[in-house]
Amino acid sequence: MSRYFLSISFFLFQVLIYAQDNITVSGVVNDDQGSPLPGASVIVKGTTNGIQTDFDGNYNLGDVPSNGILVFSYIGFTAQEIPVNSQNSINVVLQEDTQSLDEVVVIGYGTQKKADLTGSIATIKSEDIVRTPSGAAMQSLQGKVAGLQVVSSGAPGTGPTIRVRGLGSFVDGASDPLYVVDGVFFDDIDFLNPEDVESISVLKDASATAIYGVRAANGVVLIQTKSGRKNQKPQITYNGYQSVQIAQNLVTLSNTEQFATLARESGSDAEAQFIENAIQRYGRSRINPDVPDVNTDWYDLILRDALQQNHSFGVTGGAESITYSVGLNYFEQEGILKMKNDYERFNIRGKLNFDASDRLNIGLSTLFSNSTRYRPEDTAFALAYYAVPVMPVLDPSKTDAFPRPYANAQDLGYRGTQNPFPVMENTENRNKGRNALMTIDLSYQLVPDKLTFKTAYYHNFETLEVREVRLPYFFGNGNAFRENATLIKRNETLSEQTWDNTLTYNDSFGKHNLTLLAGTAFRDRSWEQLEITGLNFPNGPGIGDESYFLDLSDTIDLTEGNDGDRATGDDGSRQYFFSYFGRVAYNFDDRYLLYGTFRADGTNKYQEKWGYFPAIGAGWVVSEESFFPKSKTLNYLKLRATWGESGNANVASSSGGITSEEVTAAFGDTPFSGLVTSSDFEALKWEVTETTNFGITARLFDNQLSLEADYFNRVTRDAVIPVSRLLVPGTTRQNVGEIKNTGFEIVMNWNKRVSDNFSYSIGANFATLNNEVLDLAGQENLTSGGDLAQRTVIGGTIDPFFGLEVAGVYQTPEEIQNDPAAQTAITNGLTVEPGDFRFVDHNGDMMIDAQDRVDLGSYIPTYTFGFNLGLNYKAWDFSMNVIGQGGNVIANQKRFNIRQTPDPNIDRDFAVNRWNGAGTSNTYPSARGIRNPWSNQFLNSFFVEKGDFVRLQNVTLGYTLPQFGGDFNPKIRFYLTAERPLTLFDYNGFTPEVPDGRDNQTYPIPGVYTFGVNITI
Repeated sequence: MSRYFLSISFFLFQVLIYAQDNITVSGVVNDDQGSPLPGASVIVKGTTNGIQTDFDGNYNLGDVPSNGILVFSYIGFTAQEIPVNSQNSINVVLQEDTQSLDEVVVIGYGTQKKADLTGSIATIKSEDIVRTPSGAAMQSLQGKVAGLQVVSSGAPGTGPTIRVRGLGSFVDGASDPLYVVDGVFFDDIDFLNPEDVESISVLKDASATAIYGVRAANGVVLIQTKSGRKNQKPQITYNGYQSVQIAQNLVTLSNTEQFATLARESGSDAEAQFIENAIQRYGRSRINPDVPDVNTDWYDLILRDALQQNHSFGVTGGAESITYSVGLNYFEQEGILKMKNDYERFNIRGKLNFDASDRLNIGLSTLFSNSTRYRPEDTAFALAYYAVPVMPVLDPSKTDAFPRPYANAQDLGYRGTQNPFPVMENTENRNKGRNALMTIDLSYQLVPDKLTFKTAYYHNFETLEVREVRLPYFFGNGNAFRENATLIKRNETLSEQTWDNTLTYNDSFGKHNLTLLAGTAFRDRSWEQLEITGLNFPNGPGIGDESYFLDLSDTIDLTEGNDGDRATGDDGSRQYFFSYFGRVAYNFDDRYLLYGTFRADGTNKYQEKWGYFPAIGAGWVVSEESFFPKSKTLNYLKLRATWGESGNANVASSSGGITSEEVTAAFGDTPFSGLVTSSDFEALKWEVTETTNFGITARLFDNQLSLEADYFNRVTRDAVIPVSRLLVPGTTRQNVGEIKNTGFEIVMNWNKRVSDNFSYSIGANFATLNNEVLDLAGQENLTSGGDLAQRTVIGGTIDPFFGLEVAGVYQTPEEIQNDPAAQTAITNGLTVEPGDFRFVDHNGDMMIDAQDRVDLGSYIPTYTFGFNLGLNYKAWDFSMNVIGQGGNVIANQKRFNIRQTPDPNIDRDFAVNRWNGAGTSNTYPSARGIRNPWSNQFLNSFFVEKGDFVRLQNVTLGYTLPQFGGDFNPKIRFYLTAERPLTLFDYNGFTPEVPDGRDNQTYPIPGVYTFGVNITI
């Protein structure tokens, strides 16, 4: 009995001691933005005792050892271990971990842990997207994704040009990536509000893209819009900003004194007389009596500072079985061109997901976008570049001109009018676009947490209403008038319906982790267009857009233009796609990774109906092996390798047909009739891209440094090129070309939390690109571009510029006498004088002709890079990023066109640096030499300039006001942003960002200076 009593006493004593050492701990878990994290995990380290936070991020955990350690974790955030130290209340702020291997990333038709990836995928989160004050979401990716080239556009409402790992097609526009917004395919996403985007994932290699089949050869951009979270109380956000856009890096044109000097040095009596005519018409300058009293800076007159504003309002939240997200946005951007040139967009979206039962989930989402864009006049910048400074905008003496007395250079003797304002002020180009996107999906767990069936229906409906108004004007004869008031209206509609069905199996058994996916997809794409042109509707003073209707036109224009297009026409197309696809992802012990996809695509677009696109990938997590040394230097190492094929259906479908013509021929004085049959039919299919990728993923220095490095080899087979027809003039398109793109990519990011008050991040990326043409179907070359020639040869790049190489400038007559090529030209009737170009005689035949032309460089950059820095100190945050590219060239077409006429102005750079005597320049020709037939018979290297640049892309400084608690406790952050404040480059143009490398009238890319506020409630 006593022994029993002692045993009970000892047990009670142990319980008492244990009870005294264990306590209850409560608190709240927030993110670094102050928002609660519902569903965050709180667990006693080394035990299974844990709990998840509730709707407001609160937790209450009992039986916690007073000397124990609590582990706080949440997907996508850095886990924290905090000693209890007998505390009953512990509040935690988790920092987002962009390097977390447990982070889930979006892939085709699903998601995958970053640690399990074998392909090359880059993801940009919402906080980095909205840092760029732009109406185009893709603009925010510039310089942030290795291997992604983003070519900016300055025109309002125009998105950037996007290229993933180079150019893989000769066809214009066929190298654009596929955009997938919440499962829906798009050709562009200019309608999308950046504030609505949760993340953008760029799928770069075929292992990642092949599951999208015939649309994926140029990379895939996956966009996830914002959603709510379960057990999250309603969170209201507002982001508003006001920006001013300022034209920068403007080309300075020759002023009146410089232009007059050039005219008198040109050797042309007519040009010198035009200056005298201007003096007589506009008076003589008091400062310099040798020039007229006019000094017009045309760029200064056609440009303006422009405003931009954005207002976004959103609500997200959720309960135990439902999540929701709603957003409204208004965006307005004026253009820096001083005419009706702006962009306005209103977006509304909604997303709802709810669990109808333990197994059934239903998702609904809608997005509506309504935009109005006034396009700039295409010729404005070219006209301003060539306009002579010796003439004003208005000439009061032109009393017969209307609607205003525009000055006309023809009145001074010049051949062109050289005044951009008549066409700018009497042209209005309006596009009204509407996008309506609706999706509904149902997911049912056939086997709970293992086998899920999902069916999803997507419908995207787009309309575009184009209205082009061209009002009449008169300020001289010849080409200085527009006779008819012309109204062009074009309506386009696009309806695209998609129905996807997938079956997904997930299972883990022992050390094995398996995911299987099988699915089908059906797409129905219908497009229609109707265009009508009306002439002479009511117009004039006091009459506005109330008259811009075809019913008020005197005539409907039915004529056919030089391009074969009719002024009035009706067009349309309909395409169907049906696909089977599947995926297998296998992970053994978090060490060995296997990944494979296959897609069969059927379409009525081409004669070949079906395409088959496989892909495989493998990964080895070396750091999980027992032999891998455990250290704080190298924490994680994964080797990756992938191979796959994908298609490019951006190539237009086949055209042409078989034609027969009746002919009559005489044989023995007897006429006979017959038929001559010819075929111009093109049997095309999609281009096929095969990509091999090898990569390394590593984490170093206590996981503070992440590294991603990739090498890719991307070969496009069946590339569509023009092929000369046998015995018949002309060409047809055929799938016979081959193009290769290879390169290295490396991305490094360092994140360091120094203290509770200070943290910083540093990131950098660098990518190389080598573009090479492998096959032209036996043809020696493909030449295009006319005078601004581009020639493709096997072993070279796509469409490099092709011309003469300038070796210098002749300084003296003796140099010309000692140059056999110059003497040959003189013998053949050409004039060669000091100040003319000296060319390289590449074939050594002592003459300069077309056979001496060489490759002058490609517009495709050979390397791109980006650098970013982020600092957080208490309530302050600062970020900066720098971007750049190099190895490409730009053809200065504006300058090149000067060679053909003595009329126009030219930039000040030429005027200052021109050759004007022995020893003055060995680079720039003389005022006469730039127009001398000897110097300008072909494109030459003087007009092809380097396109390298380095840009301070974005600088942002923010301050978050203190929060004081209470029921209403909004988080308010103010910020200042400078977008593109500084660009360093040598090219003599507005911008080194020219998509096709031909700079004739590129719209300037402005610097944008922004003040904004973020409010979260």
